[in-house]
Amino acid sequence: MTTSLPRRQALGRLMGLSGLAALGPSALLSPTGALASEPWPTRPLRLIVPFAPGGAADSSARALADPFATALGQAVVVENRPGAGSAVGVKLAAQARDGHTLLMGSNSMVINPSLQPAIGYEVARDFEPVGMVSVQPLVLVVPAGSGPRSVKDLVAQAKARPGTLTAGNSGPGTLAHLTSELFAAEMGIDLIPVPYKGESALLPDLLGGLVNLGFLNLPSVLPHLKAGKLVALAVSAPQPLAELPGVPTLRSQGLPTLEVQGWAALLAPRGTVPTEALTRLEGLLAQALASEPVRARFAAIGVAPHPLGRAPTAAFLQQEERRYAAIIRSRGIRLE
Repeated sequence: MTTSLPRRQALGRLMGLSGLAALGPSALLSPTGALASEPWPTRPLRLIVPFAPGGAADSSARALADPFATALGQAVVVENRPGAGSAVGVKLAAQARDGHTLLMGSNSMVINPSLQPAIGYEVARDFEPVGMVSVQPLVLVVPAGSGPRSVKDLVAQAKARPGTLTAGNSGPGTLAHLTSELFAAEMGIDLIPVPYKGESALLPDLLGGLVNLGFLNLPSVLPHLKAGKLVALAVSAPQPLAELPGVPTLRSQGLPTLEVQGWAALLAPRGTVPTEALTRLEGLLAQALASEPVRARFAAIGVAPHPLGRAPTAAFLQQEERRYAAIIRSRGIRLE
């Protein structure tokens, strides 16, 4: 007797499900909902940068896009989503469930939760690290005509003129702001924070002597140091910088807690990228950071490759979050 069409379709579906079940639950679905045997990635990757184009995080992302695309066989599209001190882009990445979204995170992603309790994401809960990408030290600078030629001179000036020295920064709650607060606390001095909308807005007033000091990124201040318009008193890197011979580290000035650097890290929204794919990305990241083309592009923007695997990066992010939370709490920093 001939089986009816609906019954044959039902039997076919049953046989298909039975065949999949025989493979075991681990073979059925990946975290992204695709068959586990399906290669990853299956379409172009979106790499969210939570800042406007042109900064260190953006440039780092673009330097990695080409080698990743070549190795993965899919385009890597850098998508800039600035706003709210990076919170807009980070939250967007945290909510992405497509399995093909990555984030180029930075210091601000671990600072912001302490400043904005209702920010809508938690770093450890919502992200899985692929690895660290780059670091960029800060330089403590003063206007050339302001007098200080060392950290000791600056501290003496601040103590002689209590409550009068101004510290320009690139915005409330930024790394530059928190570093100046930490510096003031460690040295027992008062500094008046003066926020600007980025380093480009701060520099004219710093050059003109309208603010007394600032912690800025090396690429921003290097031309003005060479021109003799600014003086570098110290760097926040673990070691002296080749670009600034003779300028000591803050650690060597008795300030180990001020070993502070801007950083970029590559992350994925938790539970969206298969574990084996994360491991592959970790390896590709290490290869890219060791390659001459990427190292040359990093050098051009004043950042240094900082290869660090998934587990050490996770521990580092937790440490950074605790560190900045303590500074924000002890100094009573709030966003107005």
